[in-house]
Amino acid sequence: MRLFNSVSRKKEDFVPLKPGAVGIYACGPTVYHYAHIGNLRAYIFEDILRRVLEMNAYQVKHVTNLTDVGHLTDDGDAGEDKMEKAKRREGKNSWEIAEYYIDALKKDWQSLNLKEPFARPRATAYIDEQIEIVKILEKKGYTYKISDGIYFDTSKIKDYGKIAMLDVENLQAGARVEINPEKKNKTDFALWKFSPKDSKRDMEWDSPWGVGFPGWHTECLAMSLHLLNGHKDYEHSEPFDIHCGGADLLPVHHTNEIAQSEALAGHKLAEYWLHNEFVVLAGDAKMSKSSGNFFTLSSLEEMGYHPLSYRYLCLGSHYRSKLNFSVQALEGAQRAYMKILNYMALPTKEKGKVNQKYGRLFSDALNDDLNVPKGLAVVWDLLKNEDVSLADTQATLLSWDAVLGLRLHEAKQVLQEIDELQTVPDNVKELAEKRWQAKKARNWEEADSYRDQVLSLGFVIEDMADNYKIKKNYGE
Repeated sequence: MRLFNSVSRKKEDFVPLKPGAVGIYACGPTVYHYAHIGNLRAYIFEDILRRVLEMNAYQVKHVTNLTDVGHLTDDGDAGEDKMEKAKRREGKNSWEIAEYYIDALKKDWQSLNLKEPFARPRATAYIDEQIEIVKILEKKGYTYKISDGIYFDTSKIKDYGKIAMLDVENLQAGARVEINPEKKNKTDFALWKFSPKDSKRDMEWDSPWGVGFPGWHTECLAMSLHLLNGHKDYEHSEPFDIHCGGADLLPVHHTNEIAQSEALAGHKLAEYWLHNEFVVLAGDAKMSKSSGNFFTLSSLEEMGYHPLSYRYLCLGSHYRSKLNFSVQALEGAQRAYMKILNYMALPTKEKGKVNQKYGRLFSDALNDDLNVPKGLAVVWDLLKNEDVSLADTQATLLSWDAVLGLRLHEAKQVLQEIDELQTVPDNVKELAEKRWQAKKARNWEEADSYRDQVLSLGFVIEDMADNYKIKKNYGE
């Protein structure tokens, strides 16, 4: 099995630290809003990684966190806590907001058929541990205090920024983060932030340095080392196997996790670092909650698309490549997925056997840096091969679904779920009827306007001699 390591910028043979066992830490969401489909792509990628490791007979301990405090609106420790911002937006307290969006995330998790992690720790449950880490770093001379908090001195790490290949010497002020004039170095980051003196936060704690809350980058260090090492002796911790996250975490968050780990225990945090690329919209626009430019899984369902159709769409693009999202692409993915489901739903009397030749092709693809698109190509080659029986093809696809996670053993049920999502909404029916009446009255311009509105909602009208049908628009 080979994986692309973000540290070396190349594929490497995967060798676990302990034979037969793998520890994975994946950076989870900041729970101040719904997860958008770009966030969900990361969790799908991490799920595939775990499933491929299990395909290779590894016992996997997968940890993914929940950030419910400390992530500021500017990754460079400026701005306000995202939970506090959400509190104003929704009129709830920060704890209520966290609970609501954690529940929403769990529903998305199930809808995408993601395997449950070994642990899903919350940052607020690890306050004492984070304070302990800062105390150790302080004792070792890596910290200093300024007016808004305790900061990490990145100049003490000789190769700071190596994973992101940052040119620290020539980093221009403001190029990466908003600069705090009190900081010793542009890249220094907060370990503990002091609460504002003129207001009280929902989430704040006592510490040796004053009332406040932890820095974002310390949270993951505390949770990953504790849960994957099995103890809280941070100064004598050990590396774990794999750290995952989105490509946007490389230059700041993961860089700072690494710096703290090396200062804390004198070693690397993880052996392998894997990062997935963005989901982008038309014009290469990045999906973003702050700009409001995003889709959620529930919004795709409202448009008639099954969550696993989105999973299938993600499987068709390598995790290290940008995924260009459009409704047309999702339509194509759902149609392809339904073809596989319909094939799996065909009745067969005999019990099939897994085709070993195709099985090797599939596993070779997946073991080559999780090349799921190539694996899907093997799926379609098998489906087209008339020399392989229906029973053997179904048995082979079912064995592969342990990696793909497309619920192929429940093909009829998923097809029914998709059919239910295709129900024409009342507003579409109303517009189609208005178009029909306008057409009968020969008000062509008005009829065209209604037709265009129906089309914008993802449906088309098919005219017949004395009636019409409303169909889901698959871009044909």
